[in-house]
Amino acid sequence: MISPDLAKQLKSSGLTWAPVLHDVFMIPERGMDARVFVISDMPAIIERLFGNQVVAFQGSSEWALDYLITTEAVWLPSETQLRENLVSRLSGESQPSLKLACSPAGCRCEMSYQGQMLVFEAADASDAYGDALLYLLTGGASFEHGTNGKM
Repeated sequence: MISPDLAKQLKSSGLTWAPVLHDVFMIPERGMDARVFVISDMPAIIERLFGNQVVAFQGSSEWALDYLITTEAVWLPSETQLRENLVSRLSGESQPSLKLACSPAGCRCEMSYQGQMLVFEAADASDAYGDALLYLLTGGASFEHGTNGKM
């Protein structure tokens, strides 16, 4: 999963979110920064029943937070969502190229953009793709995550 810090940078750089089923998000600045939420059509929670841990399915949830405006949440896009967003943004390139290679040491995303080959390295594929997307969103101007954007 993409790191929360990178997700916040993507949001502040203009990445928009149209929520769909199974999207993952967090709610910053409300004392729940470490919690991750999933959009679901059937809430399931972990409970104890007769001393056993069970997954309980709830028809409705009772919670003090009745609703949240999506702009207040921080979307944690999946690896697939990040890759699809990159491919979409690179479609206007004359020779679009996006490659990912992973090893036990981490992942390396190579992207051809405006005639340059850029490299983004991160611990996992989601952060490597996220770094590449952040670069595109900011035009490289405020790029600061990791040791990326190398040519």
